[in-house]
Amino acid sequence: MKSMSHAALATAGLLGVILSVGSPVAHAEAAAGLALAQQQNCMSCHAVARPFMGPALHDVATKYAGRDDAATYLKNKILDGSAGVWGMVPMPANTQLTPDQAATLAGWVLSLK
Repeated sequence: MKSMSHAALATAGLLGVILSVGSPVAHAEAAAGLALAQQQNCMSCHAVARPFMGPALHDVATKYAGRDDAATYLKNKILDGSAGVWGMVPMPANTQLTPDQAATLAGWVLSLK
């Protein structure tokens, strides 16, 4: 039997938590957000629960949860990149994403709080 990597186990565990609460629509949106984050290499620099090269996505969600414009703010940060907000490592612009994809990612990140 082939064993799963630590990252695969963490992703499977996260998906299990996401699917254990909320409506079927919320489940689909959460799964779509996670899949998009993995496809677009967000998880190369970010992890959900711990800092990596970038901040933990849970920490991002917590920091911006109180902003009325949080989804738009994060969508723009995802598209345009950012520097100096979370430390010395800048986040490059994600020019490969459409605005709708960035909005999906921003919504998913905010759901992690």
